[in-house]
Amino acid sequence: MSDVSPCLNCGACCSHFRVSFFWGDCESAGGTVPDDLVSSISPSRVAMLGTDCKSPRCTALQGEVGMGTRCSIYEKRSSTCREFEASWTDGVHNPDCDAARAAFGLLPVERPDNGEVTSPLVVAYA
Repeated sequence: MSDVSPCLNCGACCSHFRVSFFWGDCESAGGTVPDDLVSSISPSRVAMLGTDCKSPRCTALQGEVGMGTRCSIYEKRSSTCREFEASWTDGVHNPDCDAARAAFGLLPVERPDNGEVTSPLVVAYA
């Protein structure tokens, strides 16, 4: 498998879905996610700031979707983020990855023939 993740030039999932998770992932509960980057959505669940709205974009996402992105809290990210994989990671298709990419005009991550996952360029619309 290639050492280069297709996520490094994508970021669509961070700007398409509400990133919600159990509050136990927060620093104040013994987890890793900084408390000041979440808002409460229920007594036991929180969401990353910026993702609980009509046009979501996680506050921890840096860069431009489809061009080059990174998570500013990658090592401290929530369980939800840790569990979300790009399509074809470890040979498994993720239709949610495809849907997020499509929302930004990005082609799906290509199914590997040679064991490497690649990320195609942005679709140009006429």
